Amino acid sequence: MGDAISSESYTPRQRTTYRRRLEDELERFDRHLQGAEFVDHGTIGLELELNLVDDSMLPHPNNQAVLALLDSEYQAEIGAYNVEMNHPPLDIQGQGLAELAGGVEKRLARVREAAQQAGSHLAMIGTLPTMTSQFLDSDEWMTQENRYAGLNNSILESRGELVKIDLRGEEKYTHYFETIAPESTCTSMQLHLQVAPDRFAEAWNASQAIAGIQVALSANSPLFLGHKVWHESRIPVFKQSIDTRTKELINQGVRPRVWFGERWITSVFDLFEENVRYFSPLLPEGRADAGTPFMNGDNPGLHYLNLHNGTIWRWNRPIYDPAGELSHIRVENRLLPAGPTVKDIVADAALYYGLVKALSNQTRPVWSRLTFDAANRNFLAGAKHGINAEMEWPTLSSVPVRELVDKHLLDLAYEGLRALDVDQSCADEYLGVIEGRVRTGQNGATWQLDALSRVAAGSKPATSERAEGLARVLRQYIKNSQADAPVHTWNLEVE
Repeated sequence: MGDAISSESYTPRQRTTYRRRLEDELERFDRHLQGAEFVDHGTIGLELELNLVDDSMLPHPNNQAVLALLDSEYQAEIGAYNVEMNHPPLDIQGQGLAELAGGVEKRLARVREAAQQAGSHLAMIGTLPTMTSQFLDSDEWMTQENRYAGLNNSILESRGELVKIDLRGEEKYTHYFETIAPESTCTSMQLHLQVAPDRFAEAWNASQAIAGIQVALSANSPLFLGHKVWHESRIPVFKQSIDTRTKELINQGVRPRVWFGERWITSVFDLFEENVRYFSPLLPEGRADAGTPFMNGDNPGLHYLNLHNGTIWRWNRPIYDPAGELSHIRVENRLLPAGPTVKDIVADAALYYGLVKALSNQTRPVWSRLTFDAANRNFLAGAKHGINAEMEWPTLSSVPVRELVDKHLLDLAYEGLRALDVDQSCADEYLGVIEGRVRTGQNGATWQLDALSRVAAGSKPATSERAEGLARVLRQYIKNSQADAPVHTWNLEVE
């Protein structure tokens, strides 16, 4: 969705032409995979979505003023109260994780300063707890760009009905929206892992196998529009917000566009082939209209295939990038929330990269012993229950996620980082943060819930007491986040 879009709507002729070109490019991609040389250096990268709030801690639709003060490393998101920060690729070996932390800190400082100059405050959090239905029902929520208006229109046209958000946890939230506005509340941190095409399937399968563990440990979105719902409510909210299916299509087994998947794979081609086979184009933008080249040097641009891939939101998405002398393939790990701190973010990255490397190197990999359905159940359990979830795992049956990580997976993550030539001091520092979360049972989600219980005990949703408590919790969260002590060390004092 980063490409320029020229229109907010499309004709049947445009859609027919796009489909033909899409099918042609799938075959072209297959030939390119078979015969071309790809980058296989194994770099890492990161994207981070951020929220803007005003002095009252309410969403501040001010991203254009903020971005006017920044360079091209910062971009708009669909929400007018969001900005996105991109960290360039780097090598993980040696002090790579510390370099990543330093780079994120430096860029966060820039966007925080720009936000302050523009009259906003920066919140690095999975979902703004102070968000309201009224704001999302207003015209203020969306960034005024064709790509976002076009996406909104295409999803609503495909669905033909209002967007229903229905969440049930400790409390219940149900509301119908006339736009895909709830999608904008889902601010994430996305990890990139570049791999050679012949190693992609192992990396993607490993990423899928640990998705539930990642989201459980890192949950940071327990308060959707002031309601206590799933610990990582971004997961169901994102899926429901941009679902193009009616009830009848769901009952027929039509696949959702926000998708965990349905099987382990043997090649990156499997995922792009599924995209073309199962999903109709949402934004049938022609290559010339979008201003994208047919070729990037000796690499096919694959405009149609890439734009289509950008409108299918797999939690672990395959990316083909033709930029550079050689094209490359990467996994985009999209399931983690933003925040709470830079140290927590890099700790999540260390766990992910370490586990993917270790699991990919196993002679009898976990995905040969764990069913795909079990991996999907783990993912949903992690999102719903967070750090208190239970996971299914080979030889262990059902086990608390804290026990699974403490007794089994932390050692594997260390092993993977050693295989990646990460300095021991980096591995100790960042995996130590994960160990601290496991030991204390406190992550961003549990801290938010416990802090709210402390300042607004017994409060009900949509009351002034709850609203005041949420604003106090968010203000303290922002203060703690800037101090950069990892979330498992935060106390529950709220000013």
